[in-house]
Amino acid sequence: MWQEKIEFSGPYDFDLALSRLSMDPLNIVNQKERSLMVPIYDAVPEVASMQAIGSTDEPVFLVSGQNGSTKSNVIEKITGIFQWDTSLAEIQNHFLTTSLNKIFDNHRGTPIVLDFSPFTTLVKSIIHQQVNMKFAISLTEEFVKTFGFQMDGVYFYPSPETIATIQPEALRTLKFSQRKAEYIIGLAKQIVEGEINLEQLSKLSDEEIMKSLVKIRGIGPWTAQSFLLFGLGRPNLFPLADIGLQNAIKDLYGLDRKPTKEEMLEYSSEWQPYLSYASLYLWRSIEPPIKELIVE
Repeated sequence: MWQEKIEFSGPYDFDLALSRLSMDPLNIVNQKERSLMVPIYDAVPEVASMQAIGSTDEPVFLVSGQNGSTKSNVIEKITGIFQWDTSLAEIQNHFLTTSLNKIFDNHRGTPIVLDFSPFTTLVKSIIHQQVNMKFAISLTEEFVKTFGFQMDGVYFYPSPETIATIQPEALRTLKFSQRKAEYIIGLAKQIVEGEINLEQLSKLSDEEIMKSLVKIRGIGPWTAQSFLLFGLGRPNLFPLADIGLQNAIKDLYGLDRKPTKEEMLEYSSEWQPYLSYASLYLWRSIEPPIKELIVE
């Protein structure tokens, strides 16, 4: 077993990040101990643990795992997932001079936390399409517990190879729609057959990735943007069609109706080149209390 102490410059509010992660019943979160078990998706999957022992202004983490030979790879993956190599101080200072200054002050140091693998971002985004949050979380949990696997008490999403062998009827019994079942299985088959390579795709520009993804059945602009933001951590994403962002901007500017696309583009121009953080903080500004979203 190995353990590594990681320190970097704040602000970085891991407790706010944990509160959001606790919404997903698949995550092994201990908010009192400020710890999390992390599934590491690799050729040989493993589980790492992390614990915050510092403060928002002086973040310090302990990261540990079982296999010493994969230590550097695990630390690299966790650093990417939790965006430890991104300066939130620089982003915070940028937004304090904009119309989002109060929101960024209220949620100071909230990081963008990525999904644990880019593939799971696509799967989860498809499941979440056009359903309410509670049902989406419950449906995702049932899907993973039925077709995924456990390691050290941590659930892993099923691999593309596993999903490609599932019949749509098996997903229908979990309350998937027929189309949604076909979308997820079709995506997995394209990956298995080499028609889609997410690793190569991740090296392209935002625009190139969007063009490639929206060609896939079941993936529209919203899902493609979710992949860019929560799968790859791209910093300048602002999904104009997102209802949550529209409502947040409506509240922020005291509008009597949802903003038009042109208005959203105008408002967001001062938030470049960190539109992804503007999106996250605007979402947080209108979210209900975490306990209302947690599935019992």
